[in-house]
Amino acid sequence: MKIAYVGAAPKSTEEVERRRSLLQGWSAPDTTIQMVYAKEGPASVESMYEEYLAISGYAKSMVRLECEGFDAAIVGCAGDPGIDAYRELCTDMLVIGPGMSSFHAAAQLGRKFTLLTVADSMIASSYELIQKSGLASKIASVRAVNIPVLDLAVNREETLEKLVRIGREAIHEDHADVLVLGCMSMAFLQVAEEMQKLLGIPVINPAKAALKLAESFASSFLQQSKAAFPVPSKYPQVNKSTLGES
Repeated sequence: MKIAYVGAAPKSTEEVERRRSLLQGWSAPDTTIQMVYAKEGPASVESMYEEYLAISGYAKSMVRLECEGFDAAIVGCAGDPGIDAYRELCTDMLVIGPGMSSFHAAAQLGRKFTLLTVADSMIASSYELIQKSGLASKIASVRAVNIPVLDLAVNREETLEKLVRIGREAIHEDHADVLVLGCMSMAFLQVAEEMQKLLGIPVINPAKAALKLAESFASSFLQQSKAAFPVPSKYPQVNKSTLGES
């Protein structure tokens, strides 16, 4: 099985390989992971404006990957930017969003979950994504750590300490019984397991949730419904190889 991770490029090739290695280590033995980074778009997504900037580059990558025979692609942002568009464009490749994957996992593990997002600027759009997922009744709160995405890994221990503190507040003040990490950079810090031990409740890693759901659906020969995500009427007129350039 071939699965691609499509996102914004980290600062270094070493970080790209580190993330690929983590995904490969979490995956099933017959799964091959490829990291794909759009050449256009922002280095990180911390606002709706940046989400929209990212979509064009992601879409081109998705189409190219489908042409190359990939079984599934994971959107490399926990806000799932543009996922409906990619599902329209792709007819033979499964497209999975880490945000929605994590919300549905959290809904299976508890009664109410709190999403830990990166910044106050993402709180409103996070509530919208949860509502779009059909899980508005399951949300306890959305809380922001207010650490820029590109700074999350600068001091891992400080980031972990803040996540635990805010998570504890969500448990006691919002009655959350599951936490969801709302950023892929948080996911690749590998803090979820440590948070679980310290807080005593499940903590969802969006990278793992998306990967395992992609493997499960792809191995079951399931893809997004074309009744729900029909190919755009103008799309057959587009040169697919041109659209897939990134």
